[in-house]
Amino acid sequence: MNALKQEIAAMIAHDGPMTLERYMSLCLGHPRHGYYMTRDPFGAGGDFITAPEISQMFGELLGVWATEAWRLAGSPASARLIELGPGRGTLMADVLRVARIAPGFLEAVSVHLVEMSPALRRIQEQTLARAAKPVSWSADVNDTPPGPAIMLANEFFDALPVRHYVKTITGWRERLVGLDAAGELVFGLSHQTEPSLQIPAREGSIIEVSAAAQRIMGEIAARLVQEGGALLVIDYGYAETSLGDSLQAVARHAYVDPLAEPGEADLTAHVDFAALARAAGAEGAKVLGPVTQAHFLLQLGIERRAQSLMKKATPEQAQAIVDALDRLTGVKDPRRHMGALFKVMAVTHPDMPDMPGFVV
Repeated sequence: MNALKQEIAAMIAHDGPMTLERYMSLCLGHPRHGYYMTRDPFGAGGDFITAPEISQMFGELLGVWATEAWRLAGSPASARLIELGPGRGTLMADVLRVARIAPGFLEAVSVHLVEMSPALRRIQEQTLARAAKPVSWSADVNDTPPGPAIMLANEFFDALPVRHYVKTITGWRERLVGLDAAGELVFGLSHQTEPSLQIPAREGSIIEVSAAAQRIMGEIAARLVQEGGALLVIDYGYAETSLGDSLQAVARHAYVDPLAEPGEADLTAHVDFAALARAAGAEGAKVLGPVTQAHFLLQLGIERRAQSLMKKATPEQAQAIVDALDRLTGVKDPRRHMGALFKVMAVTHPDMPDMPGFVV
């Protein structure tokens, strides 16, 4: 039993079973043993690979999108370029490199990364040491400077904790993490039903709710309505709210038991884009999408960018570009292809024109 598991077991023994939301928060963000606080989980040597690590094309196109969002926001002379959950800093490095082509953009923006992990922040500092703009860090998006903002959130919302409610014969009951007779972590159910949940469903059905995701989206949307700008969200998830359990734990590119080794695996859940849209709309923001990642990247011209890169590539490099394009936009195999599983949504000031990538 690792150190975090021992600590969680002690908490449960003292206070009783904890919510899945609390358990996920400890696994990912515990200051000493949390998954994101202690390691670099990205890349072939880590536990998973994200789109910016697959190909520079992804970050370059998001850079083009960001500069166009700034222009459509009225080209404010003082604006913020903000990334939530910036990984290794690869995406922001690609964004800033391509942003040089947009007249006035780099002169107008200050760059801010929202990152809670000291380990990842050190890597981001190295990645962006020679970036075109100085970078500052915050642990919370609310700590970034005020003003019009262009925000990017690639695989950020999926890492926020969720709660599960299970339909039983007596009503909806919350899933909890407790201890069995041997002192091992196990899933169980609250003795209390949730009277506010009146959704008809079969016994055994599960509702997955991320109050944290909806709260953060509401805060961002309120800021964009008040101060101007746009948020781009890219993540895997559902276009419509639906029943089901999407909690997964990944370690070394394989699925593992989410209760086995707390803090040693990435815990995520599919993003409910409809719930995020409702949270943004409730604050008066404009919502575009979601559309599939394939739709978004193809509209932004990823095929043309791939062809341009291949003109100067060796045969091996050209094949790598083809493979990356297929992985980012393919739709046949969700275990390999990101094109359909990943969705893209924009949230903007209500007066902003429609954004590139969302034309249906």
